[in-house]
Amino acid sequence: MTTRHRGFTLIEVLVALTILAVALAAGMRALAQSADGATTLKLRTLALWVAQNRLALAELERPWPATGTQSGTALQSGVAFAWRADVASTPNPAFRRIEIVVAQATVPDYALARLVGYLGVPAPTGGAVDAARPGRP
Repeated sequence: MTTRHRGFTLIEVLVALTILAVALAAGMRALAQSADGATTLKLRTLALWVAQNRLALAELERPWPATGTQSGTALQSGVAFAWRADVASTPNPAFRRIEIVVAQATVPDYALARLVGYLGVPAPTGGAVDAARPGRP
């Protein structure tokens, strides 16, 4: 009388381990891509904030920015960014076009954010304009 032992053979165990290894590797890759995507999204958001800050400063600048290119660096949430602002005239002399490109300072050739805005002629301060508006200091 022969008795049969129940259980897995060595080949079955190796096949099961191979399938498990492939599944775990795919899961780790998906997790790494998700983390990388979140980091890139954070950098793009911070770069857009830098661009918006530069546009707001250009709107407040008196006299308004001259045509040409300006560049500099900015620190946002502990991350260093390099920005470039190109100011150009428009067909309407009362407006100027400004394009701001922001990149991480360590990789200045890869633009993370690009913002285009238009600047209007600054309103004169003091004088007849303010006096004509009652209730304004």
